[in-house]
Amino acid sequence: MIKKLRLLLWIAIIGCVGLAAWMAYYAKTPLNIRPDAQEITIKPNSSLRSIAKQLVAQGVLKTEWPFVLLAKVLKKEPYLQAGDYTLNKNINPYQLLLSLNHGKSTQGSITFIEGKTFKQMRQRLAKNDAIKHTIHGLSDAEVMQVVGRGEHHAEGLFFPDTFYFDRGTLDTVVLKRAYEIMQNRLTKAWATKADGLPYKTSYDALIMASIIEKETGKASEREMIAGVFINRLRIGMRLQTDPTIIYGMGDDYQGNIRRKDLVKDTPYNTYTRSGLPPTPIAMPGLASIEAALHPANTKALYFVGKGDGSHAFSNNLADHNRAVVKYQLQK
Repeated sequence: MIKKLRLLLWIAIIGCVGLAAWMAYYAKTPLNIRPDAQEITIKPNSSLRSIAKQLVAQGVLKTEWPFVLLAKVLKKEPYLQAGDYTLNKNINPYQLLLSLNHGKSTQGSITFIEGKTFKQMRQRLAKNDAIKHTIHGLSDAEVMQVVGRGEHHAEGLFFPDTFYFDRGTLDTVVLKRAYEIMQNRLTKAWATKADGLPYKTSYDALIMASIIEKETGKASEREMIAGVFINRLRIGMRLQTDPTIIYGMGDDYQGNIRRKDLVKDTPYNTYTRSGLPPTPIAMPGLASIEAALHPANTKALYFVGKGDGSHAFSNNLADHNRAVVKYQLQK
């Protein structure tokens, strides 16, 4: 009788050791779910067995019971959380349990790009499926009533960056973050501006920064381009910058500026009107804001594109005309 008990005990011990070894092997073996990564969704209020079934249905697990057993042995069952998750190809069952345990659900993200307009920002927001959309049908002014300080014109008031958020976050929340960051960055930059600039307010600097953003093809030239426009403002010379013309044309712009567009007066036609346009024309980045507030010390009044993203700068019209012939008319 004692021998039989000992035998049964040894069988039990060997079985437990074998099971433990198998569980360790299973827990650490990569699932190899996809070539790169896979998005999965765990429904709210799901039990452990329901989660396992969802993982099988979504192609993550081959069978339910090993994962259920692992979760029970590690006492993770009460803490598994619903949500959207991104799984990499080498994730193993143990890492998967930890992700579900800590609620490391997939974040949404959106990138606002320097030089884009608010209209383009709204289009990007509308296409992002991680965002809860609430501003469709609202005018720009109505959006600003929600996210800003009552401004009627939204252009240029949002900071270009990549923003991360929980899935289902309101579009107004994302916009408000971008708006507040722009206000903070602009305020700090304005406090350190160079002396003698022809701006009345930081908003004027933001307008200039948006023009610099659109005119700059080579990052190292931002300060020089800013210097040219500052020089023009100081002597009362019109800015004569094409991006403002294009912005004023709106949907009528089809890729080319015609002579009639240059002479048609709009608030944004800097060929027919002196000074800055009434609002920014795009979303400037921090580098363009800094350039607007710290322009190059130059006598240049003109610049023309060389065709490679850079510009030739000139102090007078005669030199500028020669540069135009060299870089534009002899192509």
